[in-house]
Amino acid sequence: MIHELLLALSGYPGTIFTWNKRTGLQVSQDLPFLHPSETSVLNRLSKLGSDYMRFTEFIEQHTGHVHQQEHHMNQQNQTVLHGIYLRAFCTGLDSMLQPYRQALLDLEREFLGDPHLTISHVNYKLDQFQLLFPSVMMVVETIKSQKIHGCQILETVYKHSCGGLPPVRMALEKILAVCHGVMYKQLAAWMLHGLLLDQNEEFFVKQGPSAGGAAANQEEEEEDLGLGGLSGKQLRELQDLRLIEEENMLAPSLQQFSLRTEMLPSYIPIRVAEKILFVGESVQMFENHTHGPSRAGSILKHQEDTFATELHKLKQQPLFSLVDFENLIDRIRSTVAEHLWTLMVEESDLLEQLKIIKDFYLLGRGELYQVFIDLAQHMLKTPPTAVTEHDVNVAFQQAAHKVLLDDDNLLPLLHLTIDYQGKDCKEATGPRDGATPPQDTSPREVPPTGWAALGLTYKVQWPLHILFTPAVLEKYNVVFRYLLSVRRVQSQLQHCWALQMQRKHLKSTQMDAVKWRLRNHMAFLIDNLQYYLQVDVLESQFSQLLQQINSTRDFESIRLAHDHFLSNLLAQSFILLKPVGSLLTYVTVLIRHLGQK
Repeated sequence: MIHELLLALSGYPGTIFTWNKRTGLQVSQDLPFLHPSETSVLNRLSKLGSDYMRFTEFIEQHTGHVHQQEHHMNQQNQTVLHGIYLRAFCTGLDSMLQPYRQALLDLEREFLGDPHLTISHVNYKLDQFQLLFPSVMMVVETIKSQKIHGCQILETVYKHSCGGLPPVRMALEKILAVCHGVMYKQLAAWMLHGLLLDQNEEFFVKQGPSAGGAAANQEEEEEDLGLGGLSGKQLRELQDLRLIEEENMLAPSLQQFSLRTEMLPSYIPIRVAEKILFVGESVQMFENHTHGPSRAGSILKHQEDTFATELHKLKQQPLFSLVDFENLIDRIRSTVAEHLWTLMVEESDLLEQLKIIKDFYLLGRGELYQVFIDLAQHMLKTPPTAVTEHDVNVAFQQAAHKVLLDDDNLLPLLHLTIDYQGKDCKEATGPRDGATPPQDTSPREVPPTGWAALGLTYKVQWPLHILFTPAVLEKYNVVFRYLLSVRRVQSQLQHCWALQMQRKHLKSTQMDAVKWRLRNHMAFLIDNLQYYLQVDVLESQFSQLLQQINSTRDFESIRLAHDHFLSNLLAQSFILLKPVGSLLTYVTVLIRHLGQK
């Protein structure tokens, strides 16, 4: 019977030890020579055999490995679980079972040498597995019942390994180390070569936009913070530099990747995952750019082999060390960030590009827009038509020539756009390079004037497109339209003053004096607003941005400084304050009435 027991514990039930799918392995009840205490001990041992058979069945189902037995495998009940992390888990589980198999072999050898050994000896030898197998079975059942997938398996195994039983902890740590091997291979492909090897969507980096915050934003209340009409949602929009969904307006040459946070194990902080995402995106951009290597060389400065060796060393460690892991990620990120800084600041002349942005989006070339306003006033004061965009671009070119702005390399990169009703269907077939695609194709109201539909596009050159993304340029467009409206109102007030000066020799009435005082008050307000915007906001923030760029050699620091710059522009210029927009509209209407006489 001892050999029947060892065979049953090895996964081969027979007549004495029978197998039932529901109850597992049990000693037969039809054996009169067994004492109840012996039956109890045998059933206790049979639980180990049951767990072992279920382990091997799980391994066979998900790896195709066939061990010593071909027991009752139900092919029609194949689970939908799949993936390389699950196969790695099964590999680790199989290695965990090896000491158990060896213990059975040792027992068989001992019984062959001493036939008088009892069942108690088997119970003693296998007692170490009585705590281990049920704990590991809980992990397997959790994976099966909850359909745990991909990197979530790492989290599940890690949580169960944090218990107080040393044998269980050590076994699960070995399984976790095998699963980490898959993660390190994916990390090496992503961070060193820009390859996202993830056919089954198991990695915590994915291609495409993040979909985490959309539902939460819909539930946000429009609470009034008491800041002159600024609501809580608007304040969050000012602070959130992803105000506009970038995934709807990405240039074809720039693929977007994001974190799949539900796959990220809890022992890897989100800050580390974001560094991994940044490195992979940067390397992937260089790998996909055809003339990038000839211009800039390797973004990792030809240290791919060194970093690959260090990742392999981490893979060989029996326990995951967050300190060592994050230190290596930081070194790779620093190498990439410094190379990007050199490429952008020194080779692509980022400071000159920022000056262009300031001159045209932030109205740094005030004389250009003053001439443009005079030339385009008659064509933009009415609702736009299909030819308005062409006409305003002609006027823009004329204004540039009048102020002696004849840069043949710069002007072709700038293009004024008019977003009018009916334009969507036309631009859907072939949008202009660098232009912001329409956000939706639903019918929209016709803008009341061409000024309300005016926008500016700038064709950003590689690799500056990773800093000046379409979403960032769209936020610059928000500032551009706002500053241009202030400039137009100021110009109209100055024109109104000129008309009043022409009529001052005529006999004036008391109503004329009221109009003059009103114009004077409005001019005082708009002139001070314009001074505040140009000096206290734009020049001050731009100087801080240049200082921060020159004080670092890290691209991420540049991107953060630029994001803060743009966020501060939106916040300090009152763009999202409804009273300011209403004020400009009201002043425009008053000026129109003042100029009628």
